[in-house]
Amino acid sequence: MIDIWQKYRIPLIAIGVVLAALASSIVVVPESHQGVVIRTGKPVRTINSFAPDQPFGQTGAGIEFRIPFAEQVQMVDRRILSLDMEGETVLSNDQQRLEVNAYARFRIFDPVLFVERSGSEAQLRNQLEPILTSVLRQELGRRTFASLLTPERGTAMVSIRNSLDRQARQYGAQILDVRIKRADLPQGTPLQAAFTRMQSDRQEEAETIRAGGRRDAQIIRAEARAEAARIYADAYGKDPEFYDFYRGMQSYRQTFLQGDGESSMVLSEDNEYFRQFRGQP
Repeated sequence: MIDIWQKYRIPLIAIGVVLAALASSIVVVPESHQGVVIRTGKPVRTINSFAPDQPFGQTGAGIEFRIPFAEQVQMVDRRILSLDMEGETVLSNDQQRLEVNAYARFRIFDPVLFVERSGSEAQLRNQLEPILTSVLRQELGRRTFASLLTPERGTAMVSIRNSLDRQARQYGAQILDVRIKRADLPQGTPLQAAFTRMQSDRQEEAETIRAGGRRDAQIIRAEARAEAARIYADAYGKDPEFYDFYRGMQSYRQTFLQGDGESSMVLSEDNEYFRQFRGQP
């Protein structure tokens, strides 16, 4: 064995060096990542770059080669990533202080730009978080707290996503979605004051609605009386005798049937009031 080593030492060493160089030149890029080949500190090419129209399994992932010692490969996640924002205080348009928890979903679509301007996913999150906070404050500051409980909330989320996406693209990232997990009033005195204010506003709104209803009712009754008077006038013009008889019957009903029985009236039988009973015109 010693004789073989001494006899073939140089070829064996050469073979070992070649195998080591070959092993160091092989890079395995999984489907879930994209590789950025860096030479002398600068990105020169990418492996398995994200493309929306490439089917899974045909994206270029697998074994790739690099120049040993001269090139390095940085792995960049090509999956959908998340960015969370917790406990941020936002002032709404109606001066309500809100405790907001939100999150964003993003993907790194330009790994070269990502490596040049961010370098790591943690650094990218640190760059995107203040942008998300700023955009969220600006957008929610234009809206009332009540609007966040309506479908208008979806419109606000689309606007926030678009604004954040425009700024995230300078780091090689694409914002896919932004959602608010929670938007509540702070606990304690501010919350109670907000509830009291909302209750007062609702009571004022209810009183306004009731006042409008009373006004409309008066208008309707006045119009009904005017219409009744017009109908009576038309009836009198067409048949004065019947109209006189009808009004007489109404008077008798009001007097004799709807009275409370606690008063009496003494009249002679030839009194004009009983004219309809006598059948006289």
